[in-house]
Amino acid sequence: MRDLAIVGAGPAGMAAAVAAAGAGLGVVLIDAGARLGGQYYRHAPEGFHARRPGALHHGFGRFQSLAAELARRGVEVRLRHRVWAVEAGDGEMVAHCLAGDRDERRESVTARRLLIATGAHDRPLPFPGWDLPGVFTAGGAQALLKGDLVVAGRDVVVAGTGPFLLPVAAGLAAAGARVAGVFEANGRLGPAAALAAHPGKLAEAAGYGRRLARHRIPYFGRHAVIAAHGHDELTHVTVADLDRDWAPRRRRTIACDALAVGYGFVPQIELATQLGCATRADAEGTPVVAVDAGMRTSVPGVYAAGEPTGVGGAELAEVEGWIAGRAAAADLGRRVPPVPGLPARRDRLSAFAAALQAAYPVRDGWKGWLEDDTLICRCEEVTYARVRQAADLGADDARSMRLLARPGMGWCQGRVCGYAVARLAGEDPEAPRRPIAQPVRLGDLAGHPGGEDPR
Repeated sequence: MRDLAIVGAGPAGMAAAVAAAGAGLGVVLIDAGARLGGQYYRHAPEGFHARRPGALHHGFGRFQSLAAELARRGVEVRLRHRVWAVEAGDGEMVAHCLAGDRDERRESVTARRLLIATGAHDRPLPFPGWDLPGVFTAGGAQALLKGDLVVAGRDVVVAGTGPFLLPVAAGLAAAGARVAGVFEANGRLGPAAALAAHPGKLAEAAGYGRRLARHRIPYFGRHAVIAAHGHDELTHVTVADLDRDWAPRRRRTIACDALAVGYGFVPQIELATQLGCATRADAEGTPVVAVDAGMRTSVPGVYAAGEPTGVGGAELAEVEGWIAGRAAAADLGRRVPPVPGLPARRDRLSAFAAALQAAYPVRDGWKGWLEDDTLICRCEEVTYARVRQAADLGADDARSMRLLARPGMGWCQGRVCGYAVARLAGEDPEAPRRPIAQPVRLGDLAGHPGGEDPR
């Protein structure tokens, strides 16, 4: 049995593994991906050798340093392992995995302590035409570029809200796409105060501004894509000038064959809520895992770091990983000398993340972009008309909305539409209480060897 099992091999998980192993713990690092790095440190395809390895990635040298430390400290790494359930027992934690690619096999990993560093995924908002081929989440367009060297389109529009739109637009332009513009739904100067208090972040933002200028990409504040058009594929979008509440005013159309749109990120906290870990609301009201100064959750022996404790970016995630790994080692009786400034750095980065969240809220005006036939849940093909009908029948929360109209009952189990459904139901997004955190075959649940198809 290992001392510490870490789920998620992004910045938080890698840093935690290095810290814990450095203090003498036996550590196993588990991730669903084929290579280390998580969603943030994506790699170009195997066999591709860039003249500059970090050309497609900001801060790739940091990943290389962490990866080298993992190898040097003997951390066991299990890639292509999807953790679909976790259990807490008497002095041990068990992570149930599906391992491999197409022919997945069931495996369980047992450890004395568990760290959840599962990251976050894109938070989309529905609008007419968002299900057309050629419409990507911002993270999806970025992943295609970094992980597969595929440019989303020739003529691209980038829209939504938040600072992540800048690297997406800059990366697509550098790869040869013509980016017609970045359309930020909030104001252009919203994050100015937060950036002024963090010179390093201000310099980074200025760098993206120079890259947009070099590629002649216009940046529009209080603008949004409110509809996408086309028959079998995207051909153009409707862009609207917005008021402060995101109600559309003037409209125009822009021809494009790809749209990258994103409204922030949703922390992946399913494993934590499976175990009954307490949650809290972040600055936007989104549930995140509640932790103490050592990244300990309310469940003894369980820690969380990175985006599950609140979306704050790779630098904050790594700092939290260092803290969590050291705390787990100290709790298991290892001598862990204090690192001066580490808690203060976390506090400073957390404050910056909260300030950015305040600068890029999701206003209720997006609901006015919807039409009766706009799909809200793409898995179950639930339209806005059916959602409104459920509301008329008394559905006043996400759960009752699901029961009456079925949004969130399909393949993704609400990962795509859950935020929008909660907002349309008039409540803050709820913490997921899923007994299964990843898609799993019935054969695996039934415990059949090899997971035979139950059909």
